[in-house]
Amino acid sequence: MKSIDKPKVLQIKDIRNENEFIKTFVFEYPLNSKPGQFVMLWLPEMDEKPFSTSYDDGKEFWITVFKVGKFTEKLFDLKVGDQVGIRGPYGNGFKLKVNQHLVMVGGGCGSAPLFSTLREAKEKNCKVDFVLGARTSDLLLFQKRIKDFDNIDLHVCTDDGSEGEKGFTTDVLKRILDEKIVDMILSCGPEVMMKKVSEIAFEKSVKAQLSLERYMKCGFGICGNCTLDPTGLRVCKDGPIFDNEILKNVADFGAYHRDSEGKKEWFGACKVR
Repeated sequence: MKSIDKPKVLQIKDIRNENEFIKTFVFEYPLNSKPGQFVMLWLPEMDEKPFSTSYDDGKEFWITVFKVGKFTEKLFDLKVGDQVGIRGPYGNGFKLKVNQHLVMVGGGCGSAPLFSTLREAKEKNCKVDFVLGARTSDLLLFQKRIKDFDNIDLHVCTDDGSEGEKGFTTDVLKRILDEKIVDMILSCGPEVMMKKVSEIAFEKSVKAQLSLERYMKCGFGICGNCTLDPTGLRVCKDGPIFDNEILKNVADFGAYHRDSEGKKEWFGACKVR
């Protein structure tokens, strides 16, 4: 389906409380997004923000949102039957081939766009090792829904050891790559995590696709806010899914992103430069 470039007013069909900080908003509309694509969600008199779809069967689609900041706080106040504006879908998507062995690495809310990929993976007879990680068990996302797929080995890990293995998703990824022949890694989550996924993929000579997040104003390549240094690639138009080979030439990957004014905001220890 062609992207909607003006906000289409849609009614919220359902709201699912995934945990204290995450909600899934359900819309009955044939968006026909591809796994990994995103929409721009507009709250009148507030702002407009990008969100990846976490499910789309051609009849309804979901967006799964982590509450952080004034925009998402306002979104979390909405109820079933309330209306929002939707533009999209925008960007590219994850690319799968028939009979691949995939490892999906999802950290926190980043598991949502990976979940949207599982139906296509099943249709293409792909074997999937899904690494689901979060800081604590309360923040694990879509665990029960992922288990409903019969082509998946689910690996759960938490930083504090409250469920599954104690440790990081990247530790589990290393072990899987040591034990199995893998065709492709798909990853979405905190960028520092994905930077480590990228490094492991190169070390093990396994191809990878990673989903990047940047501040966006337009969603279709005009404003330039989401441009990656020094390549000029736009996350909204050329991404948000990027091959690992491309990201090795991106200076800001895993190091910094830009705020609404274009100023650099560094990731953690990367401030030391």
